[in-house]
Amino acid sequence: MAEHPSPQPPPRERPEPRDWTDGHVDRWQPVLPGLDPDIEASVTRMSRLTRHLGRVREQGVADYGLHKHEFDTLHVLAGRGGHAAPSDLRTDLNLAPASVTGRLETLERRGFVLRTPSTEDRRKVDIVLTEAGRAAWREALDVVGREERRLLGVLSEEERRTLADLLRKVMLAQEHDG
Repeated sequence: MAEHPSPQPPPRERPEPRDWTDGHVDRWQPVLPGLDPDIEASVTRMSRLTRHLGRVREQGVADYGLHKHEFDTLHVLAGRGGHAAPSDLRTDLNLAPASVTGRLETLERRGFVLRTPSTEDRRKVDIVLTEAGRAAWREALDVVGREERRLLGVLSEEERRTLADLLRKVMLAQEHDG
C-alpha cells in the first residue's frame, strides 16, 4: 500500500456505482491517515486488473491445449515475424539457454515450430513458427484480446488514449529509476 505523508485532499464525490476498490480504500483510510486514496485506488485497480487478465490468459491458453510457457514462447516468436535465433528468444523471454532448449523441443514435437539451418551461419539454427503454431497462438491470443476489448470497451477512444498516455508516463518513471 502506498502511504504518503502529504496532507489529505478534501473528500470528493465518487461516481456511482462503486467498485470493490472503493470499499478497500474506505477501510484503509482510517487505519493509515496518510494514505493517498487516489494512489491506493489506482495501484489496487491495476493490480486486480492484471491478476484478472492473467487468469483469463492462463485459462484461454489451457482451453487451446497450451501451457502458459508455450504460449509465451510462441508469442515472442510471432512478435519477431515468425522466425528468430534461439539466443533472441532467450533474451526476450529472459531465460537460461537450457530452459529455451526444452521449450523449443516440446514445441517442435507438437509441430508448432521448426528448426532450420541459419541463413547467416550454418553452424546455428533459426526457429520458425509453423502454421499450426501460429494458429494455436492466435486462438489463445483471441481469448485474451476479447476480454481486453470487453473491459476497455467501456471507455471512449479518447479515454483509452488518455489512459495509455497516463500509464506511459508512470512506466517511464519506473523504467528511468528502474
